[in-house]
Amino acid sequence: MILTDRKTLNISIIIPTLNEEKTLGRLLCTLKAYAGLELLVADGGSDDRTLEIAQYYGAKTVSSGPGRGRQQNRGAEAATGDILLFLHSDTLLPAEFSGYIYSLLSLPGTAGGAFRLKIDAPGAGYRVIEWGANLRSSLFQLIYGDQAIFVSRKLFFQAGGFPDQAILEDVELVRRLNKFGKIRLAPAVATTSARRWLKLGLVRTTLLNQMMLAGYLLNVDPEKLNHLYYKKYNR
Repeated sequence: MILTDRKTLNISIIIPTLNEEKTLGRLLCTLKAYAGLELLVADGGSDDRTLEIAQYYGAKTVSSGPGRGRQQNRGAEAATGDILLFLHSDTLLPAEFSGYIYSLLSLPGTAGGAFRLKIDAPGAGYRVIEWGANLRSSLFQLIYGDQAIFVSRKLFFQAGGFPDQAILEDVELVRRLNKFGKIRLAPAVATTSARRWLKLGLVRTTLLNQMMLAGYLLNVDPEKLNHLYYKKYNR
């Protein structure tokens, strides 16, 4: 079933990928149900079936060196929509996402927006993480990319886009956008995969994420943080 909503006609969804054959097909299948969306897969050098899957579902593909910031900037350059939505391949949007986007971006003093976090796994521990992430987002404007950040194309480039850095490029984009207005949270959830938490465990993953954020806010070199993150993550 194709959903016709004029609001989707102006939205470009940019999906950064690097060997995401296991997640991309499901996401693109859900998005193809919306008429008029521009779908761009910004690939960082996949050597699996990622690009084949993107082409099968009719998404435009652009390539760059690896790094989500670099990839998403490349996707933004190729986009034609007036609104850019940056979406991880393991994250699904709520059904009426376009309505929330237009409603929030039309509010005075708004620079951009994102959705509330939901993790695709049962258990009280995940609900606590969601609560903490959404509280952090509301109070401190510290929003991560798995919450599906959206912004007008014009303001994205005016703010300088994503930084070309190895980690926490999403947090830095939000900090840049905050100079122009508020980042608002939609009263709906973006549902992200639990794969990171399943690999390391709830406590270790949460502590690692908080350590990365604290280091970044204390101006630790993002390259050093990235090295530490993947050293811990891949252990």
